[in-house]
Amino acid sequence: MDPYTPGRRSKKALTLSAKEYTKINGTIASVRRSRQQQGDIDEESSRARSHEPSFIAETSFVRAPLNSRVGPAPVFPKSKGKGQNLEGIPVDIQEALILEDLLFVLTGIEGNYIAYHPDYSPEDDDPLQGIPFSASSSLDASLRDLVDRILPLGTYYTAVSSFIEHRSHLEYGLVNHALCAAIRDMLKDYQTLLSQLEHAFNTASAFTLQKLWFYVHPTVHTLSLIYHLVLELSTADDPAPSSSADSDEEDEEDEEQRARDEALGLGGASLKAVLSDITKKNGGGGAGGSGIAVKGGEVLAILHERKQHLAGDPTAAALYGVLLRKAGKPYVSMLRVWVGTGRLVDPCEELCVRESKFIDRGMLEMDYTDEYWERRYTLRDGSTLSGPTKRHQAGVPEPRTVGGRLPGGACVPPLLEGWKFKILLAGKYLNVIRECGIEIPSGDVGGEELGMEDEGFYKFIEHAYTHANRTLLQLLLRDQQLIPRLRSLKHYFFLSQSSFLTHLLDLAHGELRKSAKAASLVKLQSLLDLALTSDGCSGGGGSERADDGLFREDVKVGMAGSGLYEWLLKVVSVSGVIGHEEDADADAVDPHKKEKEKEKPMLAIDALALDYTVKFPLSLVISRKTILRYQLLFRFLLHLKNVESSLCTMWIEHKTPTPWRTTLPPGQADLSRWRLRLCVLRARMLAWVQQILAFATFEVLEPNWRALEAKLARVTTVDQLLRDHVDFLDTCLKECMLTSSKLLKAYSKLIVTCSTFAMYTSMFTKAANTGVLGAPETETAMAKRWEVLSKFETNFNHWFKVHLDCVQFYASSENVSLLPLVVRLNSVKTAS
Repeated sequence: MDPYTPGRRSKKALTLSAKEYTKINGTIASVRRSRQQQGDIDEESSRARSHEPSFIAETSFVRAPLNSRVGPAPVFPKSKGKGQNLEGIPVDIQEALILEDLLFVLTGIEGNYIAYHPDYSPEDDDPLQGIPFSASSSLDASLRDLVDRILPLGTYYTAVSSFIEHRSHLEYGLVNHALCAAIRDMLKDYQTLLSQLEHAFNTASAFTLQKLWFYVHPTVHTLSLIYHLVLELSTADDPAPSSSADSDEEDEEDEEQRARDEALGLGGASLKAVLSDITKKNGGGGAGGSGIAVKGGEVLAILHERKQHLAGDPTAAALYGVLLRKAGKPYVSMLRVWVGTGRLVDPCEELCVRESKFIDRGMLEMDYTDEYWERRYTLRDGSTLSGPTKRHQAGVPEPRTVGGRLPGGACVPPLLEGWKFKILLAGKYLNVIRECGIEIPSGDVGGEELGMEDEGFYKFIEHAYTHANRTLLQLLLRDQQLIPRLRSLKHYFFLSQSSFLTHLLDLAHGELRKSAKAASLVKLQSLLDLALTSDGCSGGGGSERADDGLFREDVKVGMAGSGLYEWLLKVVSVSGVIGHEEDADADAVDPHKKEKEKEKPMLAIDALALDYTVKFPLSLVISRKTILRYQLLFRFLLHLKNVESSLCTMWIEHKTPTPWRTTLPPGQADLSRWRLRLCVLRARMLAWVQQILAFATFEVLEPNWRALEAKLARVTTVDQLLRDHVDFLDTCLKECMLTSSKLLKAYSKLIVTCSTFAMYTSMFTKAANTGVLGAPETETAMAKRWEVLSKFETNFNHWFKVHLDCVQFYASSENVSLLPLVVRLNSVKTAS
């Protein structure tokens, strides 16, 4: 038999609270007092007490809470040859004696001539490593070889029995319990064999050591496979030793520490019971350094790996196949309930799917990140269909080793690696249906028993996924009228065939000229309802036109907290879409100017935004995340419409005969040129606004909407539907130049210039009237007119050129969809 090398004990991380520290100190003090009181007792009474029976070694008693009150167990010196001497005994008698001992040893009990290995200590060694046995040194050499071959069975049996007892605790989960039950069934066959061997030993005179070896030889290999499995499972959460030198050094330190503890009276089981109790309270029992026990998917992964590595051994393949099937039963059962009904029943956190219980339907009203859909149910390994992100990796535990498998339920069994996303989505879809109050029949959940290696199990997952996906799609598209809902959003937010906006701007003209804080939302909501009612949305114009007015009661008026372009520039700079140094420098200039703009009250027309209310489950598709995108596009179009309306009003003003079309005498040529330049600038501004508006509606929103409708007509999965909807909105934002800081900056300057110019209409008309009526005026007044006009011209010409250059650059490099806008902007003539 090979020399026995004691296994290194796994070290558990302990952190003591003040209460626990006080408890240990109390134990130490009581032990010291008891040792001092016993110092005067004579040697005979001390020796007598040393032979009194103690129950410290009993496992059940060590775990008892009152065990700390019992004195330390007597320590007997270890003697190397504990087995009785066989010298002088005939070989046939030795064989009979050894046979009897072997029947005890095979059940983990010491015999008279076969005892525990001299280096084995029940208190110090890990029971999961098994108990090593050694035969008496005086055993005849002809028998020793066979005995040494049989002795490992005792070690295997004790290790496996300890594993079953240890892993049957509640914290190790259902998979470990099922595995222990399967191994226990196999040990019953082993115990039946021992009973038969004992009967043969007692009744058959021809029963020899050779026959014993013949009968147990196949069992040695089987128990060896189980032993190495439980050894790997019990050490999977222990960090591997860095080097043999470190191991030796730690062993020496352990010996020194043990000697010091014994000198202080701390080497008994009482302190160890306290420390063990603390370890369990801190959650360290069996969880290793990661804090997560080896359970769930990790157990199945280890079983599968061992089966694959020993595929050439028929016995190993069959054994691990049986264990994998039986240990996987609870896992498969939980999976079938999840993908079949949408209910996650995972009390021990063993499944690859995780539920965040703090996220519920109530969050949908304020969920701007789709947290309910993306994070309510997730995979424990952090993987997503779009790839791992920091946000999804946040709750993922560290792997056992660098590049190794994840611990516990975060480890997806290799057989399910390719199916994990379908497993997640099937349950998510059915869970949404259940949240709507629709009862889901159990179906095949409790049907035929299936294992992870059965083809029928994966057919069941595929069928469940297809059924869940089709059911939720029908619920959204048909029962919840998703397409008509999206058409109404297009009507209200993208201003498609919407005369209601013109009516609203006319009705609420006075209210919208107030500051955003002073405007009455109640009054604006009433005016919006009136405008929508008189818009004739519910009549004529085809089916799509009829759909537009179905949900007008869900449209609400709101006020944004900040300006559109300032907010977008802030978002773009934070997200780093462009992030060039020039932009950073420009934003950093003149902080006083920024404070001034902050203090300036925002008009209601600039803060006006529509909102849209939908109920679950439509709120998964039309979520706050998507409504925010609709609001950004609406405010962008609203500003263009408002500026266009103001410039058109100015154009109507300029059509009046007096003072704009009156022929002036030659002496007022300067005023005539001023009027002409003013009209030209107004025409160029109006042309620019109309070209931007036409591009946004006819070249961006309408084509993308048609593409979205085509995708929705052939969509096959709910996740694809969600992605298509968000991609549609993101594409519209990008092609409308709302995601680039340079384009945004130039565009915002231009639109503000045009808006401010339109606000000077009455001032320009007053100045023209003064000149036409021949009222006496100084050269200063005329110079002031030219100065104001020149500022507008210079500002518009500068930012128009910057904007055109930016559009041409992005059209040729990043965003080819801007090419039609380049052609449109070139038609706006520059000042000569």
